[in-house]
Amino acid sequence: MQNSNRKLIVAGIAGNIMEWYDFAVYGYFAVVIGQHFFPSDNPTTSIVASFGAFAAGFLMRPVGSVIFGHLGDKIGRKQALTVSVLMMAIPTFLIGVMPGFDQIGVAAAVLMVLLRMLQGVSVGGEYTTSITFLIEHAPTGKRGLMASWSVWGAILGILLGSAVGA
Repeated sequence: MQNSNRKLIVAGIAGNIMEWYDFAVYGYFAVVIGQHFFPSDNPTTSIVASFGAFAAGFLMRPVGSVIFGHLGDKIGRKQALTVSVLMMAIPTFLIGVMPGFDQIGVAAAVLMVLLRMLQGVSVGGEYTTSITFLIEHAPTGKRGLMASWSVWGAILGILLGSAVGA
């Protein structure tokens, strides 16, 4: 494989790794997140609320595809990928430093859902934009192979998140 293809693959999958890592880690720690951001006398209610925030992120993925597809057409795929990675990194940082329900009450739950929704938009944009980016820069006869690397980025992110969860 040529060096330029390796650089394209790394550029195309790096964001996917980070974004799917974050999604996986949230899923594995949903019980703890539920206790801190969605506390209830019934532990099941906390977990369901935590997974509700998780689901809100997944529901926003198609929105991210539309937004970042348009953005990629207007400003370029590389710039759209950069924006989507930042749009994942900033909410991830904010979730990490955000006070829990005990400190700010219901605002913690609302902020968690909103930040997860932003992350969902980001993942929807990153995944589809990275596939398109790799296809557009693929050598002749290698478009399918190059596009498949985005899937590997998602899988690697999930595996890394699983390792942290373990």
